[in-house]
Amino acid sequence: MIGWRCLCLLFAFLANVECIMWTLKANTQKCLKEELQGNVPVIGEFEVSEAMGQKVDCVVRDSKGHILYQREDITKGKLTFNTESYDTYEICFISRVSQNVRGIGQDVSLITKHGVETKNYEMLGEAAQLKPIEKELKRLEDLSNEIVQDFALMRKREEEMRDTNESTNSRVLYFSVFSMCCLLGLATWQVLYLRRYFKAKKLIE
Repeated sequence: MIGWRCLCLLFAFLANVECIMWTLKANTQKCLKEELQGNVPVIGEFEVSEAMGQKVDCVVRDSKGHILYQREDITKGKLTFNTESYDTYEICFISRVSQNVRGIGQDVSLITKHGVETKNYEMLGEAAQLKPIEKELKRLEDLSNEIVQDFALMRKREEEMRDTNESTNSRVLYFSVFSMCCLLGLATWQVLYLRRYFKAKKLIE
């Protein structure tokens, strides 16, 4: 029983749910970045405190600048998008203040979910007529599969980094050998040149 509880706590700790709050200064922007795999659903809930003469826009972009979500003059709502490929995605909140208005900071809160946590297991359980324990087991199964995929991706990236390091080490070794050969050749040429020079000056026999 204790082991089962520990396992549930572990999966709850690894759940892909994030909540953040901050104060957005006038005429500035704040971007939150995260690396995600391809074809991953993302859901976010945001709320922005209101201020007279000020507006806040929300934009979601990938590293190439493609806009996946955009909304102007937000106060409270939801954002949804699907990742296209493995990339770094950013959610930006941009403050805009009207002219002749002294801007103030606005409180922004954002809750994001991605992957398994975006699924509604209550509706899935009702549709499949699952018991509460079966719904929880289904959620943990999906979560464990997602964790396995994350570890597989991390292992792939580790292999790519190792291959890159090995390739770099080989190039450094070849360059070092080439440099040593050049130095030895230059030293040999200098010795022969000086020998001929001293012979020409009759300083040595």
